[in-house]
Amino acid sequence: MLKIILVLLFISTYLFASNQKDVLLLHSYHKGYKWTDDITKAIERKFLVHKDIELTTTYMDTKRVNNPQYLNRLENLYKEQFKNRKFDLIIVSDNTAYEFVLNNYKNLFDGSPVLFCGVNNFDKKLIPQSIKNKISGVVEQVDIEKNFQLITQLHPNLKNLIIINDKSKTALEIKQSLTPIIKKYQKKLNIEYIDNMNISDIQDKVSNLNPKDSAILFLLLFKDKAGKHFTYKQSFLNIKKASKVPIYGLWDFYLDYGIVGGLLTSANAQGEATSKMAIDILLNNENVRDIPILLKSPNRYIFDDKELRKFSIDVSKVLGDYYVINIPKAFYEKHTELFLISLLVIVVLSLIVLAMRANIQKRKKLEKDLLNQLKFEKVLLDTLPNPIYYKDKNGIFIGCNDEFSELVRTSKENIIGKTAYDFFPFEIAQKNSKIDEEILQTHQKNISEFAINFANQNMKYIIISKSIYLNIDGSIGGIVCIMDDISERIQQKQFLIQQSKLAEMGDMVAAIAHQWNEPLVELSAQIQDIQTSAMLKELDRVNIEEFVHDSMVQIKYMSKTLYDFRNFLKPSTKKVLFSIRNSFDEIFEIMERQIFYSNIKLSVNYKDSKSNFLIFGYENEFKQVLLNIINNAKNKILENRPNMQNDGEIVINISQSYKYNKIEIIDNAGTIEKNIINSIFNPYFTTKKDGTGIGLYMAKVIVEDKMQGKISVKNYDENVIFTIRMPHNKPEE
Repeated sequence: MLKIILVLLFISTYLFASNQKDVLLLHSYHKGYKWTDDITKAIERKFLVHKDIELTTTYMDTKRVNNPQYLNRLENLYKEQFKNRKFDLIIVSDNTAYEFVLNNYKNLFDGSPVLFCGVNNFDKKLIPQSIKNKISGVVEQVDIEKNFQLITQLHPNLKNLIIINDKSKTALEIKQSLTPIIKKYQKKLNIEYIDNMNISDIQDKVSNLNPKDSAILFLLLFKDKAGKHFTYKQSFLNIKKASKVPIYGLWDFYLDYGIVGGLLTSANAQGEATSKMAIDILLNNENVRDIPILLKSPNRYIFDDKELRKFSIDVSKVLGDYYVINIPKAFYEKHTELFLISLLVIVVLSLIVLAMRANIQKRKKLEKDLLNQLKFEKVLLDTLPNPIYYKDKNGIFIGCNDEFSELVRTSKENIIGKTAYDFFPFEIAQKNSKIDEEILQTHQKNISEFAINFANQNMKYIIISKSIYLNIDGSIGGIVCIMDDISERIQQKQFLIQQSKLAEMGDMVAAIAHQWNEPLVELSAQIQDIQTSAMLKELDRVNIEEFVHDSMVQIKYMSKTLYDFRNFLKPSTKKVLFSIRNSFDEIFEIMERQIFYSNIKLSVNYKDSKSNFLIFGYENEFKQVLLNIINNAKNKILENRPNMQNDGEIVINISQSYKYNKIEIIDNAGTIEKNIINSIFNPYFTTKKDGTGIGLYMAKVIVEDKMQGKISVKNYDENVIFTIRMPHNKPEE
C-alpha cells in the first residue's frame, strides 16, 4: 500500500512539474528604472492569475555598464547560472537584451521561444535565419515627427526648441531618426540639440529661455558630459527646476514629474502586449512563429492637466483623442471617500438605532418574562417540601424558601445577610464551611448527612445536597443548598433493625439457655456438695471460700451473657471506631456453644493475626448483621443435614486491603437457587414458613446505607459465600 501511495505521489509531482511553465524575463537596464519597472509590473500583473507560470527576472544593468568585456562576462555568468534550466519562454526588454539574446541564443537559450518589447529601430532582417521562427514581440517606436507637429500646433508663437539627450545606445538610435526631422523644421524654428553638456550648463541654458516663445523636448539624460550618472527622475527634475518653459517628452514615465505630455511611448502598454503573446504561447499552445511582430508601437497622446493649466495650453483645439491625468475633481469626486464614509456612517447608525429599538423591545419582553419566571420560581421554591437556601461564595445567605424559614423559625428578611453560624450549632456550621470551600474549588456536588438539634425541636437527621451556581459570565455566583429531613426514615429503619433483632431473639434465648446450662449444673453440684459437707459437719472456712469463689465465677459468666444479650438489643446512636475481631468475640460469647452443641464446626481465620481490623460505624447494628448471617448458615445446615454428605461447617475469613476490610462467611449446606439468589436482600422476601424477610434486607441497609460498605452473596461449588466489604473510615473523615 505504501509503495502505491509513493508511486501516485511521484506521478502527481511529475505531472505538476510538467505543467509548470518556466519563464525568463531579461531586462537591458536595472531595477528602479521606471521604464523597466513598469514593464515588469505589467507582465507580473498578467501572470499573477496563472499559478502555473514561474517568472525569473534578471537585470543586465547596461545603463550603467555597457562594453563588450562586460557582455562577455554576462554570457559566461548566464551560461553557468542557467545550465540546468530549460526555459519555456524568454522575454527580453529593450535593445541591449534583445541583441544579447540574438548573439547568444545558441549557447544560452537554444530551442526556447523568444518575445521582445521596447526595441527601437527594429529591423527584421537583422534576426538570424536560424531563429526567425523562434522570435516575436512588440516594437518600441517613438514618433518624433508627430511630437514636433504637436508642439508647433500647441505653440503657434514658438521660436526656440531645445532638445536634451545623452549618448546612450537608445539615445543614439533616436538621434538617427531625429536628424532628418530637425533639418525639416530648422527653417521654422531655432532648434538646439544638446547631448554633450554638464548638467549645470544645461540648467543655465534652459533657465534663460523665454516661456512665450520657447519649449523643451526632453529625450534621455542618464549621464552628462562629465560622466556623472543620474536616474531618469534626477536628471529630469534638475532640468524642470531650472526651466520656466513647457517641457515635452517621448515616454510616459516622465509624467507626474513635470512634462506637459506628448505622443508617449508606454512601458505599461509594451508589457501588457508582450504578456498577452506570452500567455498564448504558454497556455494556449500557440507557436511563436504564428504570432506576428507588433510593428506599430502602442503609443498614446497623454498630458498632465497641472502643466496644461500652468502654461495655458488648450489641447482640445489640436487633438480629438487624448488622455489627461491629474484633472481636478469635482467636490463630490474629490471627497468621494468622505461622502461614502458619511453615507456608511448614516446607514450604520440607522441600523444601530433600529437594532437598539428592537433590542429595547426584546429586553422589555425578556424583562417581563423574567419577572414572570421569578414569580413562578418563587412559588415553586415555596411549594417544595424541602428546606432550600442559597448563599454567595462568601457564605452569606441571599435567599431561601418558606420551608427553611419555618425550620429555623425566623422570617426570610432576617435570614438574608446571615451565615450558617447564625442558625446551626457551631460544629455543624464549621463542617458546612469546610464543605463549601471544597465544592468551590472542585465544582463537584456534595451530599452530607447531619444530626442537628434545632432550638425547641427534637433531634433531626438532615441530608444536605450542595452545588455551585454560575453567573452569566461563567464565574461562581454561590452555592445552592437543599435539605432533606430523613428523621422519620431513620426512625423507621431503626424500628426495622430492632424488629429484626427481635426476630433473632428466639435463637438468642436458645443460645443463652445453652450458655446457662453448664454453669447451672455446676452451681447445683456445688450447692449439693456444700449441703453434704454441712450435714457431715465437714464444712470449714476453706470449703466455704472455695464454694463462694466457684459460685461467683459461674454467676459472673451468666451475668456477662445477659449483658451481651442486652447490649445486642440496644440500638447504636452514633458511629464509633470498633474492632471486627472484638465483634466476632462478643457474638461467639452468645452463640458459640449453641453452634458447638449443634455439631457444627466453626472456624475463624484472620489473615493478619495482629490486626484488630478497625472500622468506623454502628457497632451493635454491625454485630446484628454478622449474627444474622451466621444464624442463617447454622439453621440452613440443620435443615439440610439429612441430605449432606459432609459434616456441617461454617468458615469465616477476615482480611484487609488498602481500601477496605473484607469478611467472608461460608457454609457448606448447599447452594441458593439461581432464580432467587438475586432477591434474598429484598425486603420481606423469605423462603421460610415463619420467616419475616427483613433480616438480610436490614443487613444490606446497615452495611450499605448506614456504613457505606458493600454486601453480596454467591454460590461456589456446594458452598454459599456472603462477602462484606467495609471501608477504612476514620473518625475525622
